[in-house]
Amino acid sequence: MTKHWSAPLLVNLLLGIPAVVPVWLLWYLASNWPLAARGLTEREPTEDDGALPWFVVAGPVVLAFGLLWWLANRPLRRGTTLPPARYWALSVLAMLVPTLVLIVISEA
Repeated sequence: MTKHWSAPLLVNLLLGIPAVVPVWLLWYLASNWPLAARGLTEREPTEDDGALPWFVVAGPVVLAFGLLWWLANRPLRRGTTLPPARYWALSVLAMLVPTLVLIVISEA
């Protein structure tokens, strides 16, 4: 067991690599339907299937990753001295780092 924050940081950075897929799926759904309906983004012009097929595809992927992430973080949370709010914030931000790196690289 670890009392330090380095193990959760490393585990969540590594989990962030496969997290790129569910994060992208969630962004695609949000940007094409609710955000586009509010005028905050533009819909993908070739998207004419509606949202249901995306929920059928994205739902299991996002749920499976969420379960994996939660199961990996539960024992780590108990083994650290970080307060719960800090632990979960560190975990979420560390998991998003690979996605943010890919966004920065793609914009360069």
